[in-house]
Amino acid sequence: MAETKTQEWQALTDLTRGRPILVERIRLADRDIAIEGAFELPKLAQLSAEDQVFVAAFVRSHGSIKEMEQVFGVSYPTVKARLNRIAAALEFVEHDPSPGRSDVLERLKRGELTPEEAIAELEAAR
Repeated sequence: MAETKTQEWQALTDLTRGRPILVERIRLADRDIAIEGAFELPKLAQLSAEDQVFVAAFVRSHGSIKEMEQVFGVSYPTVKARLNRIAAALEFVEHDPSPGRSDVLERLKRGELTPEEAIAELEAAR
């Protein structure tokens, strides 16, 4: 079953040739409910099938570049270059997100922040 899904995904990737895909209908597999609209695929799903395999292998290797070198038979700079290219395509993640209101209030409650520091953080997050 998983291999069939992988083949279907590969066929879809080949068909679209990297062009954006817009999903217009989603059905819950265990219910008779369908939602229609315009849904963009998650960033990971927008990667090529080969890059998705690479990301999955990287996660399964617990981020070990040495293991990635062995699995793919490539050099350290090649693994790093590919990871950098993929990371650039996934730049939707904030690298330094501002703390949420509840986080600031919890830290204030625990005495980790003074009231003035909490106010400053909350104002900076606006």
